[in-house]
Amino acid sequence: MPESPVVASWELTLRLRQRRAQLGIDVKTIVKEVGLSRSYWVLIEGDRRIPAVDKLRALIQLFEFDADEAAELLALREVARGRGWWTGYSALFGPELLRWYGLEYGAQRIRTYESVLIPGLLQSEEYVRALMVTGIATVLPVQVEQRVEVRMRRQHRLEGDEPLHLSAVIGEASLVQQIGGPTVQIRQLQHLADTIEGHPDTIDVRLMPFTATERSIFSGATFHLLDFANPRLPTIAWHESTVVGEVLEDKGNETRVRDLGVIHDRAMSQAMGREATLDRIRAIALGIQSTL
Repeated sequence: MPESPVVASWELTLRLRQRRAQLGIDVKTIVKEVGLSRSYWVLIEGDRRIPAVDKLRALIQLFEFDADEAAELLALREVARGRGWWTGYSALFGPELLRWYGLEYGAQRIRTYESVLIPGLLQSEEYVRALMVTGIATVLPVQVEQRVEVRMRRQHRLEGDEPLHLSAVIGEASLVQQIGGPTVQIRQLQHLADTIEGHPDTIDVRLMPFTATERSIFSGATFHLLDFANPRLPTIAWHESTVVGEVLEDKGNETRVRDLGVIHDRAMSQAMGREATLDRIRAIALGIQSTL
């Protein structure tokens, strides 16, 4: 997988947090032994601050990491200090969404559920632009092309030597809602079908038809789950509504991410098969074409 500073920072945080819990070291001891403030440690443990190298070395010693682990943590810090392509758009997006883009860039697989729109990683440039200007997303005109550019750059992860694997459940409404008008929607459906057919080993899209009588999700929810090649890293999720999106992690007794994984996998089994989905996409495109 490509190196992502966001993923490296997250792994560094997780490993420090897990070792602290394993040893039962309290914050008071960390503050005293490492020589940092309580607020600074809270930022480190919350993955909001990369520790200075001297502080990280002191934490490594306090947490009793061996030499190999120490080298790994220091290497993670170096990667975490880098800048991913998404950091160039900090004036456009909030820190939570930028963090998600960084996590997505370093992931191995994404599992998606979209009920009313084509998933972002499968949208055509024309469809993305229509979304930005038709009131579905509140976007200033001067920002439209930048947002289109970001969406297209994210799609680069579907290509290359280590492509992101994508499994998506989409609602039939996403195929018939004419974003940007019938011509744009026809071309989007053609793009969707061509992309699925062109990536038989890495992209699997399943349609949840209007006629489905058994389905795990009957709402307009949108969520995405990221899985990583590194077994140290747990699945992480992005859940969004019309105006709010947030990164979700299971901590302690929380099981939201795990529950979303179960829901997604059940929905995949309940939806139409891959070939039937492709047939339906092309049939809907032809149906729209016949009305022009």
